[in-house]
Amino acid sequence: MHGLGNDFVVIDARADAIEMTPNLARAIADRHAGIGCDQLILIGNAPDADVSMQIFNADGSEVEACGNATRCVPLFVGRDVSIRTKAGLLEAKAVDGGVSVDMGAPRFAWDAIPLAYPMDTLTMGASWEDLPAPAAVNVGNPHVIFFLDAWDGVNFERLGPLIETDPLFPARINVNFAQVLDDNHIRLIVWERGAGLTRACGTGACATAVAAIRRKLVRGPVTVSLPGGDLVIDWAPGGTISMTGPATHVFDGEADWSRF
Repeated sequence: MHGLGNDFVVIDARADAIEMTPNLARAIADRHAGIGCDQLILIGNAPDADVSMQIFNADGSEVEACGNATRCVPLFVGRDVSIRTKAGLLEAKAVDGGVSVDMGAPRFAWDAIPLAYPMDTLTMGASWEDLPAPAAVNVGNPHVIFFLDAWDGVNFERLGPLIETDPLFPARINVNFAQVLDDNHIRLIVWERGAGLTRACGTGACATAVAAIRRKLVRGPVTVSLPGGDLVIDWAPGGTISMTGPATHVFDGEADWSRF
């Protein structure tokens, strides 16, 4: 499945539980010797929700949230669902234009991002090279957002991993490079923690829209244009984030996991 080109191997573990390890997730995600994906998703059972969702990046690391994968879950299950994730309980439902997900409330405290030490997260007292001071938001997973006037000359592939692994971010960080196009439109490129440059990142779009609204750069709802397509994000201070966008089923298959 994929959401705007951010692609997933989705495994149904409801009837038969699967013990996923970092090595196995990394082998399945390998685009040459495995099936190939940005993230591996396990759909299981949950005592307090319709299903549970575990998320593994292509490097085998387990992460808390994935907005594009969350939109795929109602399509996978065949109905609107509540989803238990490490980031909390999420609600996803089919709407005109794809799937809408209530992503919960964003967090802004320095230790909720988390950062290594106290700092204002709306305009951080830190930056890298010629980049402007960023904002930081946790939307189930951690994001840092740079608002740029222009992208010309910005080396995303070099800066992404440099910032992702900076000691300021003890849990590593997703890195967002954004351009505000008008009051309701943002262009975005995301270096995803554990996956690299991606065609789309749902949580990155959420974090970027929230940061832009907090800085009064835009008004919601906001269209966030990523290389893979558009998401619509809405949020008001004190509320939860709404994300709406497409989800696509590509193919079904079977595999013997012992072969990976």
